[in-house]
Amino acid sequence: MPNDTAINIQSNPPMSAGLATDYALFAELFTYPANEQSYSRIREAYARLCAQAPEMMDLSEAFGQFLEAATMVEFQEVFLRTFDVQAITTLDIGFTLFGEDYKRGQLLVHLNQEHREAGNDCFTELSDHLPNVLRLIQRMEKDELRTELVQSMLIPVLRKMIGEFSTDKMDKKDEVYKKNLKAVLDFSQPYRTVFKSLLQSLNLAMIGDFGEGETAEELVVENWNADIPSACGIGGGCSSSPGTGDFSRMIEDEMNIEKD
Repeated sequence: MPNDTAINIQSNPPMSAGLATDYALFAELFTYPANEQSYSRIREAYARLCAQAPEMMDLSEAFGQFLEAATMVEFQEVFLRTFDVQAITTLDIGFTLFGEDYKRGQLLVHLNQEHREAGNDCFTELSDHLPNVLRLIQRMEKDELRTELVQSMLIPVLRKMIGEFSTDKMDKKDEVYKKNLKAVLDFSQPYRTVFKSLLQSLNLAMIGDFGEGETAEELVVENWNADIPSACGIGGGCSSSPGTGDFSRMIEDEMNIEKD
């Protein structure tokens, strides 16, 4: 289920040197609003991003219009439809990359270490949850590793997530809603792609800050040699598991994302 932990925008670290985008603000936009206060933070974060980079945020105009018109409950319904209940896509980027394969466990372990070193609290979500990774990018001091993480993993994942909003895939999801969740479908149908526009803005921001990443077609299966310590609680939050080794071993060449 979505994380209902309140996160104060003002407590986020300042923008890292060399980054044109505040990724902690983007993280707010992909966080489930548990109450009106957290929904207000989402609106504030979007307004700040639009002021910071209006051309980049033009791509997410549909999201902005929805945010302006929707109540918190309506926003929750569309969020759940997009990312949680019969989801169009998932915010757990390791699952997008690997599904239930053991490689996701290795990714979680190494991300755990990076979150811990950066002092980034993942609250109740796993270390590969997109908002947590976006906040990590904002905090990381190792520029080369951060660039590698974005180019080799995040940009390909974003492209795959955007691809999940294709008409045929979404029509298949709608069949489930028609049978079981008609009330949600009736409201959310006009807004079912608003998060696609937000993902497109995020993708554009990362290309601007870090350069082009790999495409899904170019990525190749790579066997990772990193060991997972037996004491690691892979299923826990990112602050609970010790990690070993350099995270760069996880993405030393290219990651595999299956073609749509």
